[in-house]
Amino acid sequence: MMTRDGTGADHCLSLVRKLDFDRYLSLLYTGGAARDGLAALYAFNMEIARAREIVSDPMPGEIRFQWWRDTLEAPAGADVDQHPVAGAIRRTIAANALPLAPFVNLIDARVFDLYDDPMPTLGDLEGYAGETSSVLIQLAAMVLCRGRDPGTAEAAGHAGVAYAITGLLRALPWHARRRQLYLPGDLLDAHGVDREALFAGQAGPELNGAIADLVAIARRHLDALRRRIGDVPREAIPAFLPVCLSGPLLARIERRSEDPLNSVVDLSPLAKHWITWRSWRRACKGCRNSLG
Repeated sequence: MMTRDGTGADHCLSLVRKLDFDRYLSLLYTGGAARDGLAALYAFNMEIARAREIVSDPMPGEIRFQWWRDTLEAPAGADVDQHPVAGAIRRTIAANALPLAPFVNLIDARVFDLYDDPMPTLGDLEGYAGETSSVLIQLAAMVLCRGRDPGTAEAAGHAGVAYAITGLLRALPWHARRRQLYLPGDLLDAHGVDREALFAGQAGPELNGAIADLVAIARRHLDALRRRIGDVPREAIPAFLPVCLSGPLLARIERRSEDPLNSVVDLSPLAKHWITWRSWRRACKGCRNSLG
């Protein structure tokens, strides 16, 4: 439902809390217009990211995505503003002079989710992560800096790839059951992974080897982010906070190697709160004070 002031902020915040708890935690370190803007951004992302869960086949998903493309480009005061998430993200874009191209590119990248086509190469996976996860972090940083360039593009690039790979590895059992494969084909071939066995829930040393390689790649991106976090202005830190959970989750992914297709990897809400708070404190000590 819409909020009393008609912004849809409460609706967006509730949606993010329900469907994207890790990013919701980062909102606790913001307030006012910044929090509303990030809630709108993350709610928009969930509207796109969960399309396959909502539609019965790719065509309704394609139609849904086209509606969002048209919505982003509709004139001010259009009827689409009555949609709580659409209205909120359009106001956020206008208030912060955000470019539309990254939003459209995010939608276009998510078309991959609607189909069962395999991810061809590691380069394709990193490109997908860049267009979906990294761009979301960069846009969040811009919202937190009131539309100004925060100088965080490189840090966001590494952060987004690490976060996306972690998320896809966590979701591997679920994706495999519906015959959807985000693990890059060139990496699977290098380890001799049998796709049909994977879809049947049968893991082996070959799959474990491919997972270990992806964990190492995600950690390299995390290391690159740590080297650059000092260049992130203090006000933009909440945009990066969800990524602090990737390291602990990657450690748990390694420990589930005996049954990677039938075990769920997660952290307790309390652990997530603690890790996020600790990372917030550490990042604030080492980051730039402001954009100056």
